Amino acid sequence: MSSSKNHRQRSNILIVGTPGTGKTTISKKLADILKFKHIEVGEFAKNNQLLDSWDAKFNCHVIDEDKVVDKMEEIVSAGGNIVDYHGCDFFPERWFDAVFVLKTDNTILYDRLQARGYDENKIRQNIECEIFQEILNEARDSYEEDIIMELKNNVTSDIDSNVDHIKQWVEKWKGVKK
Repeated sequence: MSSSKNHRQRSNILIVGTPGTGKTTISKKLADILKFKHIEVGEFAKNNQLLDSWDAKFNCHVIDEDKVVDKMEEIVSAGGNIVDYHGCDFFPERWFDAVFVLKTDNTILYDRLQARGYDENKIRQNIECEIFQEILNEARDSYEEDIIMELKNNVTSDIDSNVDHIKQWVEKWKGVKK
């Protein structure tokens, strides 16, 4: 298969972070401003029947990562996508020109997850994920360091600042030549 980076005129962005860090909020705003397609992977998997199982411990679906990648391949190869998910190690490296890892202070993250109705076990697991920087480490293990950027997302003003930062990055992106 040819590299999808060889013919794209618009960048693809991956926005990852622990649940509650603001991935979907930022992704939706960016997609609207940039006229990019927003793919929230969990919803994409549900809408396309790409679920593998139910995780009773965490009260959530487990996606079939291989089927998700297969279904997304053609969409992502065109460019102009913002992909939003809490993990990143199963996506092909060639898909993304930038990976933005959102981080949130633990006390703020706790309050956000509690407001979502997460049980204490799920909150604890997600807080530990943030403390140990599991998503950042996963990104570092999966992508070249020079495309990974960390962004703090604690308060409302951070949302606007982060949207502006990513928008500026997109505007500077030169495209991938054949």
